[in-house]
Amino acid sequence: MMKRILDLNASDLASMDKKEKLLSIKAAEGRTLVSEVIGVFPPILYDVSNVEVACAFGADIILLNFYDVDNPKVLGLPTEEGESVIKEIKRLTGRMVGINLEPVDENAVVIDERASLPKGRTASVENVQKAIAHGADMVVLTGNPKTGVTNEEILKKINEISSAVGNEIIIAAGKMHAAGSSDESGKGLIDKETVLQFIKAGTDILLLPAPGTVPGMTVEYIKDLVDFAHENGCMTMTTIGTSQEGADQDTIKSIALYSKMTGTDMHHIGDSGMSPGIATPENIMTYSIAIKGKRHTYRRMARSVNR
Repeated sequence: MMKRILDLNASDLASMDKKEKLLSIKAAEGRTLVSEVIGVFPPILYDVSNVEVACAFGADIILLNFYDVDNPKVLGLPTEEGESVIKEIKRLTGRMVGINLEPVDENAVVIDERASLPKGRTASVENVQKAIAHGADMVVLTGNPKTGVTNEEILKKINEISSAVGNEIIIAAGKMHAAGSSDESGKGLIDKETVLQFIKAGTDILLLPAPGTVPGMTVEYIKDLVDFAHENGCMTMTTIGTSQEGADQDTIKSIALYSKMTGTDMHHIGDSGMSPGIATPENIMTYSIAIKGKRHTYRRMARSVNR
């Protein structure tokens, strides 16, 4: 019998396929929290990894940023490097794990100096196949600041990856912010035409900026896109990719409730608190309590990985 992600034990997750994972998230009715973590930065608690901290404060899914499939590394784990890193995270936390890969557009006009990426962090079929072999449950096709990721290139990579391995891994796609592109900012970041293209190409989860993060992204605007995605059979994830994950708790509560009002299936909180690497831990818990209350937040925090 299918369980909501709210009720999953580590042993349940171990036997679930892609379709079951998506259904489990959908069944939670907008109460799934994804916490983004940069594993290559030193952990805030020096000998405990940031992924463990995020899970201890209520995260349902871990999303690894700066994960290089050719040089996997998450500091603070008993095994910090190598192809078993994601499996080690799952062993210690009992959570689903996703990674960001970036569809860099070499022709994009980038504001500021373009950030260069190692091959293992770019979006390609080969890199997603490596991520699957490492144990990743989800790949998120998105862009970090100054990388020059564009919607056109995201669309191209959704098509390629979905055609090759779409049955093996959850595909999420979209931009949390402009990613340095001078042509895709504010409301120019996403529209219905782009949403439909992403869905037809094979994305399972549409990534959208949370209301109150990117300028111009109101509850009404994002709700319209969420409704449109749902009408076309696609789930959605609203995101905080604008360093507001390090804001005060009232701001976090507001963004959480605004996002809930849009009807989104999943909520994402970014990786920069006081310093890059993980959101302010209290804000992870605050966001979780705002969207699912103390009972389900504390259940998630307390549930043993040995169940």
